[in-house]
Amino acid sequence: MAADRQPEDGPAGRGRRLVLVRHGQTAWNAEGRAQGHADVGLDETGRDQAEAMAPVVAEVRPDLLVTSDLARARETAAFLEKAIGMVAEEDPRLREYDTGARTGLTRQEFADRLGPGAAQSFDVHAHVDAEGAETVAQVGERLVPALREVLDRLPEDGTAVVVLHGAAMRVGVAGMLGWPLAAADGLEAMRNCAWAVLRERGASRLRLAGWNLGATDVEIS
Repeated sequence: MAADRQPEDGPAGRGRRLVLVRHGQTAWNAEGRAQGHADVGLDETGRDQAEAMAPVVAEVRPDLLVTSDLARARETAAFLEKAIGMVAEEDPRLREYDTGARTGLTRQEFADRLGPGAAQSFDVHAHVDAEGAETVAQVGERLVPALREVLDRLPEDGTAVVVLHGAAMRVGVAGMLGWPLAAADGLEAMRNCAWAVLRERGASRLRLAGWNLGATDVEIS
């Protein structure tokens, strides 16, 4: 989804804005391993992605920079800190799904350990059978209030940049837009170091102004 080049209501009264950035690639991303709450840092590709993303996102001149406390998000946020000149706040509520017994496993390894139906549940977060894994409802209960608090702290027409995780981000966006949380699966997977834009449009209503945007896409709405 491309970002709008111009706001709907002209130069004034643009409304508050959230720019939600997925962390850069890790070795486990490259290997197809479920990461969940595992504290896996960026690999070389992920650092390159974050370095390319940071000056583009910095152009929004945010009022707040907030990040998940997991290493892959914090390391991504460090590039933004340098580009923006702002220290990121950490919030553990922005973490990825806890993937429980799936953590560290590829789809095939998960299926081999837990049986034929396991591979299907690897990506279906609302109905995960793995011991200790969070449901979509549990993720929404912590993540959506965290995003609302960030939005509420912004001044009029202010912007926050939030660094978090791909699957959790889809749940957060669904919740912030007032969609059923299960509708999160209708959003395509977010690329590493790509971002979404949520913009306020009157009476504190939000709209999705951009999804899966990257450094080579059009300017941030």
